[in-house]
Amino acid sequence: MNKTKLIDALSEETTFSKKDIARVLDSLVRVIERCLKKGEKVSITGFGSFWISERSARKGINPATKQKINIPSVTVPKFKAGKNLREVVRKVQF
Repeated sequence: MNKTKLIDALSEETTFSKKDIARVLDSLVRVIERCLKKGEKVSITGFGSFWISERSARKGINPATKQKINIPSVTVPKFKAGKNLREVVRKVQF
């Protein structure tokens, strides 16, 4: 599901217009980004938590040349699904 389909689904589920849903969704993403940028953790009960983590520097190998390279440390976003989301996903059959 992409952003457009998510907006359509939320609009059908609620009485809000697609324009209002898009504005709220964009605001939600901006708020989460702003909090993560400050180093804050964002928790949505039942859904999950977002936080940032630092991957330490390490040695690697360039797969094309097989040459050893140094990979610098990097800050990355992380997400852990909440209990309710994990339970819903466990029941999915493929």
